[in-house]
Amino acid sequence: MSNTASDLHSRLLRLSEPIAEILRRTQYTPEESSKVSTKDVLLSLLPNTSSHSHASIKNLALACALLSSSRSSTHELLSWIPENLSAAGESTFCEASRDYFSDFPDNDAEKLEEPVVVDSEKARLVIELLPMVLPELKESIEGSSIGKSNDGEDVSASMERKPVGYAILAAHQLSWFVTQVEKPNLAKCCNLVVPCALTALDHWSPQVKGQGMISLVHLAKNVSSGDLGLYGDVVLDACCQNIASDDEIWIHVVELSVLLVTKIHQNNPRSSWHERIMNEMLGHLERQPRNKERRIAWLRFIEPLLDALGLFLLAHFRRIFPLFFQWMHSDDADTVLLVLERLETVVRLTWIRNSPVIPRLVEELVSLYKESSMRKERDEIRSLILRILMLLRQYVPMAYQMHLSKII
Repeated sequence: MSNTASDLHSRLLRLSEPIAEILRRTQYTPEESSKVSTKDVLLSLLPNTSSHSHASIKNLALACALLSSSRSSTHELLSWIPENLSAAGESTFCEASRDYFSDFPDNDAEKLEEPVVVDSEKARLVIELLPMVLPELKESIEGSSIGKSNDGEDVSASMERKPVGYAILAAHQLSWFVTQVEKPNLAKCCNLVVPCALTALDHWSPQVKGQGMISLVHLAKNVSSGDLGLYGDVVLDACCQNIASDDEIWIHVVELSVLLVTKIHQNNPRSSWHERIMNEMLGHLERQPRNKERRIAWLRFIEPLLDALGLFLLAHFRRIFPLFFQWMHSDDADTVLLVLERLETVVRLTWIRNSPVIPRLVEELVSLYKESSMRKERDEIRSLILRILMLLRQYVPMAYQMHLSKII
């Protein structure tokens, strides 16, 4: 076994050489305010002659996770990484995975209750490393989180402990590791993933929060409500607390909140979570109705929650429709088309009859139909309007049939 471990360590040293070489050649000057050098972090994670094989494979995986994460990150700590270095990290991890399981073919993911069945050595190695990596990443994220002073006041631990840059890097590593695992194997890792991701959501940095949300979105897409167990409502509560978040992570919190509430409480529209999440989102949108990114993200991801609420949407009409009426006349076509699609859903689900919203809705649709004559997306907009009006036709008062007859 010692010879096998020694051989693996030698191969890991050889595999990491291209990464080390490109790193040494790459110009990088860290921002003075960050107090963290990603280059130094990467170099410290690469295997060296004094490390043993199991530590080397774990640290090399962490380095490769950072390099691969740089492809989707615009943060200054990762955006400097060139494409060839990211590619080298990904190819190195794949080769290291093959070498690892050729030397240790009987290894299975420790601390996981059921055997793992995967299509590649890469995914298998990620699963095996999760019990070692996630607690370490959780600790790194906690190193600059918000703590409590003796008198109960919030205190930024970053003033006393690690710079936030380490938490940002750890959060990117977290999301990379989690997103490498899919169903059914991810369900076996919930007890490892959720605590670490929740720690990221509780962090004060939007960048850390965002990566935690990305991890949980992937988790929600790949596990069942039963797999989440008692974690479900805990994560939903964390979502609610983060709805009033920065613009850059609003899209993630909307997607995550809708995914979770419709998965965990899918057959219970009376659940308080449906109302709480919808009210939190609407309240935030009402405060910034002109924020294009926020409204588009909400309109894009809210459909499953509308479907889940069904007739219970009637309770939200007084807040939803003023936003819809304002957004229908936006300059950007994406907003207009998305609003009309969501409007069609609301009308279909609620069978609007004598609601006081009908007169205004008909007038706004007719007005938009006329306005759209000068838009490039005229045909798409008018098609959606006609579909909505056809749904409304059987419900609107006779006084408004005249408006409809001009179009339909």
